[in-house]
Amino acid sequence: MSKDCIDLRSKLTANIAFMFAEMPFIERIPAAAAAGFRFVECHFPYDIPVERLAAVLDASGVLMTGINTAPGNLERGEWGLAGIRGQEAQFQVDFDQALEYAVALGARAIHVMAGVVGDPADRAEALRLYVENLRRVAKLSDRHGITLLLEPLNTRDKPDYLVSRSDDIVDIITEIAEPNVKLLIDVYHVQIMEGDLTRRIKRHAPFIGHVQLASVPDRWEPDLGEVNLRHVLAVLEEIEYPGLIGLEYRPKSDTVGGLSWIDRTSSAN
Repeated sequence: MSKDCIDLRSKLTANIAFMFAEMPFIERIPAAAAAGFRFVECHFPYDIPVERLAAVLDASGVLMTGINTAPGNLERGEWGLAGIRGQEAQFQVDFDQALEYAVALGARAIHVMAGVVGDPADRAEALRLYVENLRRVAKLSDRHGITLLLEPLNTRDKPDYLVSRSDDIVDIITEIAEPNVKLLIDVYHVQIMEGDLTRRIKRHAPFIGHVQLASVPDRWEPDLGEVNLRHVLAVLEEIEYPGLIGLEYRPKSDTVGGLSWIDRTSSAN
């Protein structure tokens, strides 16, 4: 294996919400380790006691790098509560749970999910509440050295999500004015909603707290589809992005077989 391949793999964190999905969630951690990953991230680990998760991570020699706040009631179409009027108390409960897990697992980031707002007339108030809630919990998480990530989600996959554009997230981060609130720039979502990836990544560089990859339009391995993966990686290197890169994609077939994209991408650099 080339040095370049080793260097690329060392920057990657496998999102085990999507990857290794052919096995039970708790088994995906040692599977990721066996595939060569030192880091994993996930969406909602809350069905598993935090002590058990910590033990499996430790036994596997893997670090959990980031988690999401709970989505809320999926049967009602909820997808986060940070901007939802009337759910302030439940949002705080969910955030406290995420903070507890993050601290116990050593995760350094929490993606705070904004929520779905169907009525356009409610969106201005929802954004105001989103900022208010984030400003408050940012101070709580900062005591533990944890970054809060805000991610725009595309309206094709998540209609009526409160914030769907990275440009708008940056405006919100500027308004919040807390140093540990950052942009999660997922190439998949940003390409669908905004495009112009090179200039957008460069312009938002000071605000980026995490990066995620997946192909567009199918959300498969990131070297497939319409986005030039090697160019995106070169842009991240140009801006001297210091963080990890999350692999939030759904493998086209089996996870391990699909990991050959890492070797292909590294050998071409």
